[in-house]
Amino acid sequence: MDVLALEAKNVNTAEPEKKSAPRPKPKTPKKAKRTVYFEVEIVDLKTKEKLLLLDKVEPTATILDIKALFHKSYPKWYPARQSLRLDPKAKCLRDEDILQTLPVGTTASFYFSDLGPQLTWGTVFLAECVGPLIIYLMFYFRLPFIYSPKYDFTSSKQWVVHLACMCHSFHYIKRILETLFVHRISHGTMPLRNIFKNCGYYWCTAAWMAYYINHPLYTPPFYGQQQVNAGLYIFLFCQVGNFSIHVALRNLKSPGEFLTRTKNPFTWIFWLVSCPNYTYEVGSWIGFTVMTQCVPVAFFTLVAFIQMTVWAKGKHRGYLKEFRDYPTLRSSILPFIL
Repeated sequence: MDVLALEAKNVNTAEPEKKSAPRPKPKTPKKAKRTVYFEVEIVDLKTKEKLLLLDKVEPTATILDIKALFHKSYPKWYPARQSLRLDPKAKCLRDEDILQTLPVGTTASFYFSDLGPQLTWGTVFLAECVGPLIIYLMFYFRLPFIYSPKYDFTSSKQWVVHLACMCHSFHYIKRILETLFVHRISHGTMPLRNIFKNCGYYWCTAAWMAYYINHPLYTPPFYGQQQVNAGLYIFLFCQVGNFSIHVALRNLKSPGEFLTRTKNPFTWIFWLVSCPNYTYEVGSWIGFTVMTQCVPVAFFTLVAFIQMTVWAKGKHRGYLKEFRDYPTLRSSILPFIL
């Protein structure tokens, strides 16, 4: 084989050259989105005087953030005292409302009004419970200037009187401990002036009940010990049920969740009512009414039932709107009735 043939063979058997892959073109960097800041003007609701102008407010700022900025310029008006609204006749805006979601342009005007000194709900609950506890004990021990002087610091001979004092004290001590260690109390507040109305009702009704139950001329229930025992059993059963509901609500994963199942049989009433804590609360006072056979207690129970029914109906409507799969079998406070 000659040299030319060998060269031709080598040329034919050589591997073809690989073409280099084209390099990807570098991506052009995206332009950063421009943040559109808001200009917020706060105007006094009554005088229409301009109080503050906030420049370059973040669009994601909440109403609570705006209140905090306003508080820096006016320290006497802390966020809980402030009420901001878009129109003088409109409702107050919620703290969680976001600025860019409100029906305003880049220049927003808010009308401010002072709600007055505020108290936390925890403080209100404690005041509502401590007062009746102390007032009832004052009548039970028959302190001077309550009854005739000859009865000062005397004790009743009726066993039901002592039992009623123990039940009444147990109820309010339980509520105090639940307020401190069980309840999830919201960060909301109440105007200071309202506490006098709330506490006045609870304190006055407690004094009214205590005056008659601990009166030297008080007589036991018509059916005697059987009626007392029946009322006591109802009272204790509902107290345990009420506590079980509060613990179950405390153990929910989130405050917005609704309870569906628990191993505690006292909470199975959740299958039938939306607010079983109110159901058990009313039941406790019905038991106390049966046990004492006292008209002021019956009146207090009736008023409490009406008020708790209003609260329960409001919560029930809220649950139906919030949860699509909310059980339709549930009533507000009384199974299948109300």
